[in-house]
This record gives sequence, structure tokens and C-alpha cells, in this order.
Amino acid sequence: MPLLKWFPPQGSARTFVLYKPVSTLGRALGNDVTVPDPAVADTHAQIVFDGRDFNLEEVDRQGEILVNGKKKRRTRLVHGDRVTLGTSDLQFSMFDEPAARTRGTESAPGESASVAISETQHQATSAQLLGLRKLYEFSNKLMTVRNLEDLLETMLDGILEVTGAEKGLILLLEDRGDGGIPTGKPAVRAVRHVQREQVVDLSVSDSIVRKVLETGRPLIVSDALSDSQFRSSESVLALRLSSVICAPLIAQGHVTGVLYCGNDRIKGLFDRAQLDVLSIFAAQASLILENALLVNALRADKEKLSAELKDKRFGEIIGSCPSMMEVYRKLQKVATTDISVLVTGETGTGKELIAREIHLRSNRVNGPFVVINCGAIPENLIESELFGHIKGAFTGAIASRPGKFQVADKGTLFLDEIGELPLNLQVKLLRALQERVVFRVGDSKPERVDIRVVAATNRVLEEEIRAGRFREDLYYRLNVVNIWLPPLRDRGDDVLIIAKAMLAKYAEEFGARVQGFSPQALAAIKKYSWPGNIRQLENKLRKALVLAEKALIGPDDLDLGRDAEAAIMPLEKAKEDFQRRYVLEVLERNQGNRTQTARDLGVDPRTIFRYLERETNPVPPGGNSGSGNHE
Repeated sequence: MPLLKWFPPQGSARTFVLYKPVSTLGRALGNDVTVPDPAVADTHAQIVFDGRDFNLEEVDRQGEILVNGKKKRRTRLVHGDRVTLGTSDLQFSMFDEPAARTRGTESAPGESASVAISETQHQATSAQLLGLRKLYEFSNKLMTVRNLEDLLETMLDGILEVTGAEKGLILLLEDRGDGGIPTGKPAVRAVRHVQREQVVDLSVSDSIVRKVLETGRPLIVSDALSDSQFRSSESVLALRLSSVICAPLIAQGHVTGVLYCGNDRIKGLFDRAQLDVLSIFAAQASLILENALLVNALRADKEKLSAELKDKRFGEIIGSCPSMMEVYRKLQKVATTDISVLVTGETGTGKELIAREIHLRSNRVNGPFVVINCGAIPENLIESELFGHIKGAFTGAIASRPGKFQVADKGTLFLDEIGELPLNLQVKLLRALQERVVFRVGDSKPERVDIRVVAATNRVLEEEIRAGRFREDLYYRLNVVNIWLPPLRDRGDDVLIIAKAMLAKYAEEFGARVQGFSPQALAAIKKYSWPGNIRQLENKLRKALVLAEKALIGPDDLDLGRDAEAAIMPLEKAKEDFQRRYVLEVLERNQGNRTQTARDLGVDPRTIFRYLERETNPVPPGGNSGSGNHE
């Protein structure tokens, strides 16, 4: 049993039992450990039990803490540590150390008679040590017991042995409100009788349970029928209760349920020592039980999510909105051919996933899938990366090396960020695509390659062509079939499905105790515009899982408070922005054919030119179009 002993300047030492998950230390009377020292702050420090260690933490920044003579703000306590608050000394013990003295042994001359331990104290200490041993066994059991119900029954077995009760029940608050706080009525989750074959009466005293739930304090009733507080209770009278002992289960500062033990035949069965043992057992077992409930909830959520994803997953791609269904339809048709595909869309929408899925569904699935980011390689090295080089072709070329084209032979080559490729290399890439022949840098010998090319870009290549930054012939060679990925903000409930799938994946990977999203977080996720799309969502979730302190992730954990919401724009501006995006989307679907786009939209072709001109020459805020050049 963990203890904290205070040694006042005068008088004998006082002992405080640390039976709570969080115990406060300070001068004020409301603390769990009260030290009436003027040099000690009202609430000076706290000791937090995390299920394994006892950690001492400062509460008042002005209050100095010394552990074994060294200043500390936060430290893990070990048996025998000396703690100094102000001018007062305390000592931490993991268990009581009664003097090895039996009744009848005389004290040595000058030795205090208080050293001799009575039989009653010895029995109480034995009961306390038994409780801790059972808690230790229960902790080890958690590592092997997978089923929550088995774990609860194992817990009751220990409680009945510790208290000597005839029957025991565990009642848990089933419902969880916002933030994961337990609410609602308690429900019986496990029952046990000391004679296992005997059926346990599930009836319990509503008045006793309600009292413990409301106060959060343990309760002992030696004779319920004679107790002035409960003898008028209908449940006590109906059940003819005798001895009852009840302790709260507390996690994260909230009562989550109760341990209820009783004997209907014997009065005065339980005493204060047993109540202390049950309270310690309940307080520390609550942390273990909360972990088990969390694991059980995560497992159930994972199974539910897996069932939901069956109809909303296309390979590794998640989503079921109409625009994504169109993507899947195109992908299925082009995958089994060797036709060139251009994947377009905003940054972070998952273009590489689409390219990989095309490869996995193609006849080249047994060949390599090779990725090259055209925007991440210096211009003087990209030709060598694409086509390879021979020894001595340039300074530093100490050996011949194949390029990505050669490596991707019999497979798929994914050219990401193709819009970043320099113009001089676009000519060589076009030739390689047309002839399926490449030349290494410094070599005149051609090498034939058998590859399928998938390219991707977040740029509007039609604009790049008009600006002279991208070759039109290469564009048509790459853009035989265009697959456009919609931004996350336009995918409706897909964002929630993707967020839940990512949460399940990374919670398991990081070993996080997060159980899910709060309703406010889900609303914020759906409302946010996600300019960085899926990549931004993934990064925010990773951060939240590492830093979140509650069972449910809230908007603030995702940095999606009210300040993160998109500003409300005037209706005319919103309508104009929508029309512009829609015109450009239809234009892209028609592969830049303005006449066909105007025909599809039922507008004059000059309208299409007007929108294109605005994209090329945007009007600066507060200015007019003028005649200046705009990048």
C-alpha cells in the first residue's frame, strides 16, 4: 500500500494512504495530504498514479519541491524517496513496513511502546497487502485476457477474496456523453458468488449505489435495516440487506461505475480496514479497467468501420461520393489497357494512390511500379534519373547506372508533378514515349523499354501550354485519358469516413488511447475547407493522436476551432467562384476544347474565354486588370 509520511517538527509522524489516482499535497484542509506549514502553498503539488508509476508534479509554480535534496518540477517516485515541501519533510513508501514484533514482546529500554503492533493492526495490514497482491494479479491478467467480460469476472474474484463478501457486482455507466464522460444509469456488467455454482441475485440497493455515484466516496453499511440513513429505502427493505460495502470506480476525474459487495445473512461483516482496501483496489483498478474498456471500444469501432468500408473502398482508395464513383468507373476501364493516363487534381488528393491502383489492376501487376517526382530532382540531374548514364558521362559519374525508364521495364512508370519538368527534357521525354527507346546520358546506344506511363500534376496544363511552359504535343501524348480527382471539400461525407479510417490505423500504430472523435470534431472536419486535402487531414490526425489528452479528439486537438473555419463570403462572390471552378472543371473534362465546353454548358464561347482570361490574368485585390503582366 503506497504511503506518504510527514515528519512534523514536534510530535509523531503522520501517515497518509495514497489510494486515489490523483492525490493533492498542500497547506489547505481540502488536500489529500495536509501539511500545516506556512512555507507550503495551499495546493503545493500532486501525486499521480498512471497505472504503473507514482509521479510527483508541481501545482503551484511558486512552491519549491525537493526530492532527495534536488529541485524537481516533475519526477517518478521510488520507495524511500525523501520529499521536501517548504520546510517540511515527507517520505514516500511503496508499502507499509510494520515492525516485526508480536503481541507480548516487551519494548527495549527507551523504545516507544507504539512500535509494538497490535493483532488488529496486523490483520488490517495483511488485508491491505492481500488487496495489493490481488491488484497485481489483476494487472497481469489484463495482458492475457482479451474478453472484457472475463476481465470483469476476474476482478470480482479478487474482490470477494479481499473483502470476504458473499457476492459481488460491478455496475458501469453505459452511456458516454460529449468528451467521453460517463452518463446515464448504471448497468450490471458482471456478477459473482463466492460459491460459483450458485445463482447471484442481480438486485442491488438503488439508494446505496446512488449515494456512491453522487458523492464519489466509498460507503460501508454494517446493518442496512437498522441504518438511519438507509432503513427507510424501499430497495433495502425489499431486499432485506444486512452488510453492504460499495466503492466508486473513477477514471479521469469522473465516476464510471461502482464495486458492490454484500452479505444478506451476516450483520457487521465489513469494517473500516476492508473499506480502505476496497477503495484502494477500486481506485487503482479503475485505471486498468478504463484501458480495457477503451481497447474493447476501439476493437468494436474497428469492426464497425471495416464493415462500413466494404462498400466504400476501392482497393486502397476510400470514398463513395458521386465524383469518386466516376473516378472508379474510369479507372476500371483503363487499368487493363496500356493507354497513357494523366491524373489531375489539387495537391494532396491522392494521385499516387490512383496510379498505384491502375498498376495493381493492370496486366503489368507482376512488374515494377516505379515513381519519380519530377519537381523534387535538380534540373541537372533529372535526365540521368529518367534515362540513366554511363561511366564518365559527367563529373561524379564513376559507374554506369540505369534510369527509371530502364528500372520500370515490363511495369508502370509514374511521373509525378509532370508539370515541373523543364522544357528541354520534355522533348526527350516525348521521344521516349513515342518510340519506347531511351538513350543514357553520354551514350549513343539506344535501349528499348516496355513500360506503361501514368503521369500526374496539380497544375492546369492548358494554362501552362498557353504560357509556353509545357509542350502541347507532350500534353496530348500523356493525356490520352484524364482522371480528375475532386478536392476533399467537395466529397461530402467521404472526409468523415477517411478520418475514421486514418484514426483507427494510426491509433493502433502509435498505441494511442484515443477512442474516436467528438461530435463537435466531426462537424468541424466536415465544415473545414481542407486546402491541403487528404495529406493535410493525415498530418493533423497524427498530431492530435500524439498530443490529445482525452478519449475523444476534439476540434482544438485538430486545430479546427472557430478561427479555422472558412470565412463567409458574399453570395455573389460565392456564386462567381463556383461558376469559375465549374467552367474550368468541364473544360478539363473536354481536354481543353472550348467550343465543346460552351456547348455542354449552354453558354456563349466568349464566356469560356472570359473565365480563362481571369485565370491567366487575375485581378489584384483593390485593383483592376490593367495591362500589366501577371504571373
